[in-house]
Amino acid sequence: MWLKPEEVLLKNALKLWMMERSNDYFVLQRRRGYGEEGGGGLTGLLVGTLDSVLDSTAKVAPFRILHQTPDSQVYLSIACGADREEITKHWEWLEENIMKTLSVFDSNEDITNFVQGKIRGLIAEEGKHSFAKEDDPEKFREALLKFEKCFGLPEQEKLVTYYSCSYWKGRVPCQGWLYLSTNFLSFYSFLLGSEIKLIISWDAVSKLEKTSNVILTESIHVCSQGENHYFSMFLHINQTYLLMEQLANYAIKRIFDKETFDNDPVLDDPLQITKRGLENRAHSEQFSAFFRLPKEETLKEVHECFLWVPFSHFNTHGKMCISENYICFASQDGNLCSVIIPLREVLAIDKTNDSSKSVIISVKGKTAFRFSEVKEFEELVAKLRLKCGATSTQYHDISTEVPVSSDSIDPSDDTEVQSLTCQRECSRTVNTEALMTVFHPQNLETLDSKMLKEKMKEQSWNILFSECGRGVSMFRTKKTRDLVVRGIPETLRGELWMLFSGAVNDMAANPGYYAEVVEQSLGTCNLATEEIERDLRRSLPEHPAFQSDTGISALRRVLTAYAFRNPKIGYCQAMNILTSVLLLYAKEEEAFWLLVAVCERMLPDYFNRRIIGALVDQAVFEELIRDHLPQLTEHMTDMTFFSSVSLSWFLTLFISVLPIESAVNVVDCFFYDGIKAILQLGLAILDYNLDKLLACKDDAEAVTALNRFFNNVTNKDSPLPSSVQQGSNVSDEKSSQIRVDITDLIRESNELRVVSQDVKLSLHELDELYVIFKKELFFSYYWCLSSPVLKHHDPSLPYLEQYQIDCQQFRVLYHLLSPWAHSANRDSLALWTFRLLDENSDCLINFKEFSSAIDIMYNGSFTEKLKLLFKLHISPAYTEVQYKDPSKGDELSKEELLYFSQLHVSKPAKEKEAKSARNSPEKEKEKVNIQAYLSQWQDELLKKEENIKDLPRMNQSQFIQFSKTLYNLFHGDPEEESLYQAIAVVTSLLLRMEEVGRKLHSPTSAMKGLSGAAVCVSGVPSEGQAEKPLEKEPSSPREEPQWSFAFEQILASLLNEPALVKFFEKSIDLKAKLENAKTSQLSCRTKK
Repeated sequence: MWLKPEEVLLKNALKLWMMERSNDYFVLQRRRGYGEEGGGGLTGLLVGTLDSVLDSTAKVAPFRILHQTPDSQVYLSIACGADREEITKHWEWLEENIMKTLSVFDSNEDITNFVQGKIRGLIAEEGKHSFAKEDDPEKFREALLKFEKCFGLPEQEKLVTYYSCSYWKGRVPCQGWLYLSTNFLSFYSFLLGSEIKLIISWDAVSKLEKTSNVILTESIHVCSQGENHYFSMFLHINQTYLLMEQLANYAIKRIFDKETFDNDPVLDDPLQITKRGLENRAHSEQFSAFFRLPKEETLKEVHECFLWVPFSHFNTHGKMCISENYICFASQDGNLCSVIIPLREVLAIDKTNDSSKSVIISVKGKTAFRFSEVKEFEELVAKLRLKCGATSTQYHDISTEVPVSSDSIDPSDDTEVQSLTCQRECSRTVNTEALMTVFHPQNLETLDSKMLKEKMKEQSWNILFSECGRGVSMFRTKKTRDLVVRGIPETLRGELWMLFSGAVNDMAANPGYYAEVVEQSLGTCNLATEEIERDLRRSLPEHPAFQSDTGISALRRVLTAYAFRNPKIGYCQAMNILTSVLLLYAKEEEAFWLLVAVCERMLPDYFNRRIIGALVDQAVFEELIRDHLPQLTEHMTDMTFFSSVSLSWFLTLFISVLPIESAVNVVDCFFYDGIKAILQLGLAILDYNLDKLLACKDDAEAVTALNRFFNNVTNKDSPLPSSVQQGSNVSDEKSSQIRVDITDLIRESNELRVVSQDVKLSLHELDELYVIFKKELFFSYYWCLSSPVLKHHDPSLPYLEQYQIDCQQFRVLYHLLSPWAHSANRDSLALWTFRLLDENSDCLINFKEFSSAIDIMYNGSFTEKLKLLFKLHISPAYTEVQYKDPSKGDELSKEELLYFSQLHVSKPAKEKEAKSARNSPEKEKEKVNIQAYLSQWQDELLKKEENIKDLPRMNQSQFIQFSKTLYNLFHGDPEEESLYQAIAVVTSLLLRMEEVGRKLHSPTSAMKGLSGAAVCVSGVPSEGQAEKPLEKEPSSPREEPQWSFAFEQILASLLNEPALVKFFEKSIDLKAKLENAKTSQLSCRTKK
């Protein structure tokens, strides 16, 4: 690799370097300890340790080239190499292209300038596309060289960044380098002869967290396949952790989320991923999530400043965050104060004339915000004016207090004006009022105690609005949150849900969109609309609003419109329950945008057939239970109980388990705090019922206890009529349990900040085998830019059948795992095995089919193994293989392999889908449990025993190939000679038996076949001698039909030879094979 020319000192360098070549202008040196027997002794160990710790790879590459001029003591490093071949190429290039030119120059200075310019030109050309986006291209090139040298990953693996850190091996820290690439986390350390090399693929990471304890003050914990790894001593641990989190998420999305990749040019091409790009992406995602902005918003600028809070009369320190369409502010502690200013609301932007460096932003509603101590505030004002087109308001005398008008209006009213035309056209179909105002209008003349409390709540919010403003640009403070926890008043619920969820911004950006979608989706008929119709009457059936056509029609329109907008989700059960509650308190169009916010931003990947988002949050919930309720964890033998019970809590926000009057308070907190509110409430419920759960003897008893608790949760302040309140339906006589008020419960929550014994493969072996199978599939797509996502993945199938491999991928696994992989014709055996397993002829096999073959090879009886070999040499598995390149022997190219695997194969007609759902653990438990699948599926591993009499007969050419395969399997065995003798006897016996049978059947037949297929039985033939008699010349057209054998004949003949029986019945260590496959799975790909 060419290096940016830098001066080096040779005074002490000769102790570490040895000269290999030199001329008048260049010197080629080798690092001591490299290429020497024994590693160069103590010097080699010290040099290796030094190389591992030093930052610059130019100093640690085993070879380098220096530039020198006569009469000069200055040397410049211009190239380095990881091996002799690479450095020799650079040396030869210098001799051929540079040496002849240097004689033209008169001075040494000109020579040095020419060489430096030439090398810099080479570097610029070489790194034009690869390193241009890196912060320090030269240093990055050096790190890339060391990364490639240490780990030997394919060239397509893109290094993103690297860090110096310590890896804890037990209680001993090992200093080295952590490399983060697109598909792997890698670590390398070499200290005094002890080398540590670690490679973890991102998709294998099950846990990634920052931890601290007495020994490790701050470290990053990575859990992969049950092994824990700890890294510490980072210069910027938060930055490192953020990048690792991004790369782990990216790796999973790259494999599973095709839509994301198609719409994202960066993710679509791993070569475009850089450290800076990932950091910007992470900051933008955090920015959008914190302020509940549309996902498309990208964080452009961040400025530290102070915001004047008029009702508190002080400046709060925080950060101003600017995106394409929003100016946002969050105080330093995050909870004290935050503000969102949409640029569509901005009327004017100005600056003060004093030394406060203030920016004044005036918005609709007679409100202004003053940001002070803003660096480069003049440039910022110019940018913001240009961005929003706001005019400058002349502030001749700006006071230190910017008032917030008490008669502020809701900016969302302007949105309603913009979409008024579209709504008028659809006024006959779209409701413009919340259902609660229609079915439960408040009667001001008859105010009972509950209605008085409701009015007091409203008054509290009105006071807040007078202080903090009203609408999207209101100040959000701790007082706001306290009022939300107490419960939002019925009349304000829809407005505040829109505000806190960010749905108000979506609706403002898309005026008239809902009316258009409703019109377009009317009359559509598909699977989603059929499911919607089926569930309409099941949505809050006890509420009067959904006992009438008004409520049912509104629910139908919203759900159908969303299914039309997002066909990827369409409709999922639980959406109807959530939407019905939204329609009670929000206008129909607002309910639609609230549903959009929940499904696409606040609870991503919840409402689809895989419910990955819910499963992830349930895993987080289980972890929280372990941390906060350890006694409950010890009592419950199976943590999946919590997942099965809590799934409905997450999907319906407790609406399906709590009385409606209590559930709406939970929804209030959810729209303000997000999923954190659901997790906290879930913990509070388990904590409240801890004693009862600890007394339960089984899961059913625990579920009953929780259901009784939910039935007794009340909302004493709810103004809903008793006919609607579900909690009031449980009479005091029936329930002796103490009532629990939902407000108290929420306050409390906020303080909690597959095989039967007939099969020999064990569950552990199946687990290991599955990891290798899935890893091979993922490896095939890591560096395949043309196909960045899994082609053959069907999540609708049972988990162990979702992943499918083609013939090329199967060959790799066959070479790694099969006990017959040492055979000379192993590629042909892999091909025939694949064709045999591919029963539905789709040129793909799943793990279920793959492991059934491995089970027979390792644990099958003599008869089962022989039957497998027999079936490999008859139709449909067997196909005659003709090699295009005889020089490669029996090795098949990828093209040949795929060609032969598809011979006589018709395109599949989607047959696999019907088999799946029956008895799937997914049906019982929504959480994917690989162990459960393995246990269940283990019972199905042994197929129904075939009747050996039903097997087709083996013809002449197939029998010849069968005999060759047996000879190849015996090659290298300690009993090789006796096995060859035995197979020769068996072959000769079979041929004679067949000839006798033909004579009895047809007395006139000649003895041609016997002489043509005779096998040498005298002496012990070598492999070559044994094969020759079987390769007879092609028969003439006049020859009689070929002879053939039944499986019973071959089985009976082989059973007479003890050596053959012993060979097939000897046990093989599968555990060692699996361990070896795991260690060599990646390295075998780099050798290709």
